Amino acid sequence: MQHGRAKRWLCGALAALLAAGAVSRAPCAAAAEPEIKAPAAVLMEYSTGEVLFERGAHDTRPCASITKVMTLLLVFEAIERGQLSFDTVLSASAHAAGMGGSDIWLKEGEQMTVDDLVKACVVMSANDAAVVLAEAVAGSESAFVEKMNARAAELGMAETTFKNCNGLDEEGHVTSAYDVAVMSRALMGHEKIFDYTTIWIDYVRNGETQLVNTNKLVRSYNGIRGLKTGTTSNAGSCISACAERGGMTLIGVVLGAANTNDRFDSAAALLDFGFANWKITAPELPALPELPVTGGMTGSVPLSAGTAAGVLTAVGGGEEVTASLELPESVPAPVTAGQVVGKIRVTRGEETVQEIPVTAAGDAEAITFLSAFRYLLRCFFFAQPEGADPAPVNIS
Repeated sequence: MQHGRAKRWLCGALAALLAAGAVSRAPCAAAAEPEIKAPAAVLMEYSTGEVLFERGAHDTRPCASITKVMTLLLVFEAIERGQLSFDTVLSASAHAAGMGGSDIWLKEGEQMTVDDLVKACVVMSANDAAVVLAEAVAGSESAFVEKMNARAAELGMAETTFKNCNGLDEEGHVTSAYDVAVMSRALMGHEKIFDYTTIWIDYVRNGETQLVNTNKLVRSYNGIRGLKTGTTSNAGSCISACAERGGMTLIGVVLGAANTNDRFDSAAALLDFGFANWKITAPELPALPELPVTGGMTGSVPLSAGTAAGVLTAVGGGEEVTASLELPESVPAPVTAGQVVGKIRVTRGEETVQEIPVTAAGDAEAITFLSAFRYLLRCFFFAQPEGADPAPVNIS
């Protein structure tokens, strides 16, 4: 997509389909577009998945060690389901020990914890550590790559094909800036990853091997939280950078920069552009009344609703964020707790950006001969004090 087309998209075109399947439009930016010294770039807001800037976003190209974002996602998912733990000790295979490029010089049979291997993979971008982790999850790197491609398909990464787990140059190993943002967003859902991506200097092998973060923004950019760099001769200098300020988290992806300075400058420019032009606004939700029940042993039921997510809005105003309650006049019995009875619609301008289910917070039994008989028995044996109002029964 050319620069001018990206600008038109920013000011009203539909954003790309989010991984969750929703389509939404980013509020229009006021400031000039950032200077990006790379052929492909994307800026995505984390909580909504809305794309705020793009250039060559869907062009297929290599991404070097940013491939490890998917590797780490599968490792964290394996830990989450109990297949591995951070204390698990793994042994390096001959295949892992034979990796080239950036590595921590693992020897065949050398043992290291998952914690240290993840650290080496994130901070040092160690190719050998990535292969050890991949083999632990799937038995072999080739089997793991199949899982990588399956997970990419689940996330809607239509421009991605993985051929290895570490990003070394290989024919047909490609992705896109947009797909990198999508898988970065998925990995960021595992909060533990930031324990590693924000490290500047650390050690493995009991302090014998020093790890220095390849992401120099960790030391220089306000609010940076990671995420991953990558460089090969085919891919150029690449980065997926994420940062948080004022309750908003952004993902800036740069692929194919000519050098590391251009990579970091472009990523910082993307993030600056996002923080200067957008913010997250918390919708004010309406109060929930009790909902009348017809044909029930009780006349109404209390209601509950989930919390609203923040809404991406332009700095300096523009489209108003509102929340409106949509309920029927009444609901027929029986009603069970948790039953969806309505919704809260959150809008940005004229666009619906969220629909929050409203549910019954209690039960309302339908009137039957047996329930009415039980009610009369209760009234007879547990008479209310004189002058008290009887329990409401709505039989309309």
